[in-house]
Amino acid sequence: MPRTTREPRHPAREHPLRALFTRSPARSRRASSWDQTGGNWDFVVVGPGDTAVLLEHEGAGCVTHLYCALAFPEITDYRDAILRCYWDGEASPSVEVPLGDFFALAHGRVRCLQSALVAVNPGFGASHGLHAYFPMPFATGARITLENRGERVLGGALPAFWFHIDYETWDEPPPDDMLRFHAQWRQEKPTRAVGPSPNVQLHAGRNLDGAENYVALEARGAGHMVGLVLEINNVAGGWWGEGDDMVFIDGEPWPPALHGTGTEEIFGGGACPVREYAGLYHGFHLIESPDFAGLVGAYRWFVHDPIRFARELRWTVEHGHANNFANEYASVAYWYQTEPHAPFPPLPGRDELRPSFPPEYEEAREAFFAAARAAVASIPSPTLLEIAAIGEDFYAGRFAAALARLKAR
Repeated sequence: MPRTTREPRHPAREHPLRALFTRSPARSRRASSWDQTGGNWDFVVVGPGDTAVLLEHEGAGCVTHLYCALAFPEITDYRDAILRCYWDGEASPSVEVPLGDFFALAHGRVRCLQSALVAVNPGFGASHGLHAYFPMPFATGARITLENRGERVLGGALPAFWFHIDYETWDEPPPDDMLRFHAQWRQEKPTRAVGPSPNVQLHAGRNLDGAENYVALEARGAGHMVGLVLEINNVAGGWWGEGDDMVFIDGEPWPPALHGTGTEEIFGGGACPVREYAGLYHGFHLIESPDFAGLVGAYRWFVHDPIRFARELRWTVEHGHANNFANEYASVAYWYQTEPHAPFPPLPGRDELRPSFPPEYEEAREAFFAAARAAVASIPSPTLLEIAAIGEDFYAGRFAAALARLKAR
């Protein structure tokens, strides 16, 4: 038989950024809040109880980038606004998460970060640009909405919501093996302290089944988990993070194939982190107190090591060693899977979903928004930038510092 020769694969085909210079039939599109009268009111107004449709597209394609910004929002806006994404005409959303938490704003407190999949960028002090870069493919259509469950117009002193949704359209539906993007919110307030040593860092308790662990995700289908935001309100005090992650894949019994050694390891930290950090794939981006009390926020993107499952996935973590800490836990899990997905747990009510605040919050809030509304009414004015700069303390949760700056004006 004659020998056949194959043409060598061109080196360009192996380039890690080949998508940037390879021709594609996809077409770039954007849904945004631009002023369609040609003016400069490039935002939407989302009133109390209203739901805004951010994207509605029929046909195949893929969302590539989400962006939004508020200028002088209530901190509670980041929990009162609920982001939902529906793919291919489904009745129940594949994404249902409070707006701020979807972009890793833990407890509504703003921390700037630039990671592989989510970024929070600064504006003029009281405003921040929120970005997400998860690819979100769909075959027959996409619908993205934002519900305002608050009692005021979304946006606080400047009631406006700016957004971009960048996406591609395709002539053909995606291949059958292309999974759909999902994100889900969960919370437990408080967790139940197990055993005779509640809220003690080191003790002799044992956990041999994971039954009392905090559960961030229970998925059914085939796919892989790609991200997690974990939020703790450490009301118990002391180091809370002796809890191990235990990830149960496809119904396996205990011990699971993925068993960790402590909560800080999940998010890439050394023992008991006391300083905030944010990297490409993991971070403890919110640490309210160096003695571990109060609010904590952390994220992990499983980009190089997605957690794969063929039938089901149960992602859990202990709250303290052997679940002996009684604290408030919340999370956002991000994953791709086949449809249909399992029903999501019902979202808590608006008040139950709102973050915790210290006693000085109300006084700081009243003073800040009184000054902010006066400054907005005088646009353009140097006062606006002065008040917005104080917003850096206010939105970070440094309420006493913000109040002191307001009183010193």
